[in-house]
Amino acid sequence: MERDASLMEMLRYLDDPESPEAPADYSLTKAAASFDRLALQIESRFSVVCKIDRRIQDSAQHGRIEVPARATICGTRIVVLVSKFSPLAMVAADNPGVFLGTDEARTEGKFDMIDLDKTEQALARSGYLSIPEEILTERYDGPTLLQFHGSGEPSWWDRFFGTF
Repeated sequence: MERDASLMEMLRYLDDPESPEAPADYSLTKAAASFDRLALQIESRFSVVCKIDRRIQDSAQHGRIEVPARATICGTRIVVLVSKFSPLAMVAADNPGVFLGTDEARTEGKFDMIDLDKTEQALARSGYLSIPEEILTERYDGPTLLQFHGSGEPSWWDRFFGTF
């Protein structure tokens, strides 16, 4: 619980209503260099070429890395998303939203702890902070006016990984 509180504190700290799409100090060059280092780390740890999307348009995401299912212990693709709001990243089994988080995916036999550890180590070594999907799905209650495109109420996912 203490970890969750500190992660929520980080989300609130990064939530600047004056910069809804990217932080005021966002540098595409710096973000791309960090993202490329992460992609190399993940590919190295899984010994596979990953599908990489370096430019996600109209989104708070900077990039997406997909570890193919054939390279994972449970045979489920791993998706890593990196936000433009550094150092935020998140990890999902199969695709964000398929499971209520990595714990549920592990319980259902779709995500192995060894694969999660490899991914988390690559994120940490590359300077990213992994935010659990369970936290990102909490209702957004920050000061930024979101151009929300979903049904229901916006979440922290919408704020830091969603589309504009």
